[in-house]
Amino acid sequence: MSRDSLTALPTLCLAGPVGHGKTTLVDRLHDEAGDPRAAMPEAKTSRLRTPRREWRLVDAPDERELLRDLVTGGIEGAAALVVVGVAGAAAARIGGMLAFLHMLGVRDAVVAVNRMDEVDWREDRYTEAGNALVAAIAPLALRSCTIVPVSARTGANVRSRAESAWWTGPTLAEALDALPVPVARVGGPLRVPVRDVLASGDALIAVGRVASGTVAAGHDVLILPSNRVARVVALVDRPAAHASATIGEDAHVALSADAVVERGDVLCSTDAPPKITSVFDADVRWLGDAAIAAGDALALLIGTREVGARVASIHHVLEASGARRPAAAVAAGDVARLTIRCALPVAVDDARMLQATGRFLLQDDGAIAGAGVIDASGYPDQRRTRPASGDIVPMRHQVGTPERESRAGHRGAVIWLTGLSGAGKSTLALALERRLFDLGWGVYTLDGDNVRTGLNADLGFSPSDRQENLRRVGEVAALFADSGIVCVTAFISPYRDERARARAAAGSRQFIEVWVRSPLEECERRDPKGLYAKARSGALKDFTGIDSPYEPPESADLVIDTEHLDIEASTRMLVDFVVASCRNPA
Repeated sequence: MSRDSLTALPTLCLAGPVGHGKTTLVDRLHDEAGDPRAAMPEAKTSRLRTPRREWRLVDAPDERELLRDLVTGGIEGAAALVVVGVAGAAAARIGGMLAFLHMLGVRDAVVAVNRMDEVDWREDRYTEAGNALVAAIAPLALRSCTIVPVSARTGANVRSRAESAWWTGPTLAEALDALPVPVARVGGPLRVPVRDVLASGDALIAVGRVASGTVAAGHDVLILPSNRVARVVALVDRPAAHASATIGEDAHVALSADAVVERGDVLCSTDAPPKITSVFDADVRWLGDAAIAAGDALALLIGTREVGARVASIHHVLEASGARRPAAAVAAGDVARLTIRCALPVAVDDARMLQATGRFLLQDDGAIAGAGVIDASGYPDQRRTRPASGDIVPMRHQVGTPERESRAGHRGAVIWLTGLSGAGKSTLALALERRLFDLGWGVYTLDGDNVRTGLNADLGFSPSDRQENLRRVGEVAALFADSGIVCVTAFISPYRDERARARAAAGSRQFIEVWVRSPLEECERRDPKGLYAKARSGALKDFTGIDSPYEPPESADLVIDTEHLDIEASTRMLVDFVVASCRNPA
């Protein structure tokens, strides 16, 4: 049976605790349909026939393998067949597993309460098990869920009705036939995660499975994360009459001679690319041997790219009831919302927008340790901005930097103050400006108010607009520094990447990163503009420190602790550091 013939079928994924009879039940389903599954116990994907339908059955030996198959296989819209033994149903921890399958797109389930023959098909035992299962499943708000008593060993109520007076519901096969028919996704923006690169003469051939959209000869594709455009010359694995590949198909994409591509890259639409970011939120199902906490290292497989990462923060752990519990660590079996920071920028989609490329696997020493679904909606795109025109020639000034510094008596510089709202950035920036001006220095302060009334008046407060706001500020501050002026900036600038970009914009000019440090509790107590109160009430979304993270500098040039230092001591520390760093040598 070809892989393509299977991928065209709706997917049914087998789930449930180990030792509750999943394999026996699947063998029974195949045997009674006359399928050859029982002769191939190692096969994890097979064709399953029910009286009115056919399924692509994903039968992984445990949850780790199931997550790998769902994530790396790009499977969407699957239904779940959950097998739970009647004797262990009350103790079975299926809530977390089903909650995460729901996050992966599972909307419908059939739950088989197995081994009813071992309790003599007693109705009270089924009712007890069913009540426990309903309590675990109800918080998920699945589109449909049917609970069916069965005996995989005897075959009762699997395909043939059980001889039990109290059960008047469907057989397992009938319940599977009654599941809603999934609608296959078609079209969408192009996504081809590259798993291999071959050389053919002067051309490179990118090999991968199409996760979304269609790739065809003559199309331009964007290669991420390098942000380069290439032309598709041909699809070399198929005849010219079929010179395109679509969702679920493998493709050998021959690219133009100028293409630069490597394993782990993503070929995507030029007009609807994924986001490039090194930080995002994710709902994670953790199956590792040890608990994880903020700061712990992770290994991620996103598409075909392996990348190191760390847990930046833990937002909450999802309880079986659906409640969100604050937590300092994530234990094995937990589903938790994390902020994850990768060592390198990666191409990601929000799972709610594009499931197939909005997922990742977690690995521990090469073994599957869990999986996650991505929510990067609160984070800016870190794709590097390129000049819109290629005809730009840098200006060569007749006044050089040494002349400017000699006249001013000091070097131009960017003093970049970062910290939470309420930490004291603007207060310190204005105090520094006053002191330096009184010394006869050329100095100017940029903050959110004076740049958003003119230069950035066209920008709102979406993640992309916030990023563009800081990009412009960094470039303007660099021009100030180039002119010999000390430019002081006071912006939260919560992400390390944004601050690194501002430092890069300054180039060879002096750049001093100052972390104005104060704990969230103290900043919230001060709340000079009432913003924390608005954020806590829900009136202000994506507010740093409340529902959006702040990444502290890892190696700031200066740290000022405004929780313990008063304004005078803080100002004196800042002024002394800037003067020592920027004054001309005697």
